[in-house]
Amino acid sequence: MKIQRLIKRIFDYCLAIIVGILAIPIILVTMLVIKIASPESPVLFKQKRMGYKCKPFYICKLRTMTNERGADGELLPDEQRLKNWGKIIRKLSIDELSQILNIFTGQMSWIGPRPLLPREMLVMTEDEQRERQSVIPGITGWEAVNEDKSDSRREMAEFDLFYVRNWSLWLDFLIFCATVKKLLVANRSDDAHRAPKLNENEFRTTVIVGEKDSIHE
Repeated sequence: MKIQRLIKRIFDYCLAIIVGILAIPIILVTMLVIKIASPESPVLFKQKRMGYKCKPFYICKLRTMTNERGADGELLPDEQRLKNWGKIIRKLSIDELSQILNIFTGQMSWIGPRPLLPREMLVMTEDEQRERQSVIPGITGWEAVNEDKSDSRREMAEFDLFYVRNWSLWLDFLIFCATVKKLLVANRSDDAHRAPKLNENEFRTTVIVGEKDSIHE
């Protein structure tokens, strides 16, 4: 198993180098488009996610929404801030390319359970949280290629847990092929919310493993 994980890590770095070099022009052009279309907003945004062994880290993604606010000073709903240029960036998954930096730092892999927001972890028990985060999170994964089969956050978690419990290089290869197929047909959802809305009725715990405090506000 250790040899397989070493092979996986070598693959991560090698592919990150290749894709990173090829993606530089795409990233630069996209950043220019974002700045022209939404000059009031930064081209990148950072967001706290839960990583390996439940340790939080920050991902950096290309912005796909504006920072427009209403008269009350609050951000407008996502569907109003997601413009056509953002939909195209999401549909082509260009916004994910900046996460190559997280792969180089060892915080992410190409394939694994996608890194969740802290609150999204609550659809799992504490033991399930530890189990899910026992592998390095990925840009794509078993849940990602089966996202059309998930009607709730709990079902999404079940796909991730299946991946962790059945991990192998062969499963990673199948996920890689399925991801390439999705990219070629460009069928990624361009909705403001790809995932089903988080429902508090799904919460299995009130504590996020790795966080010192309860998330209850």
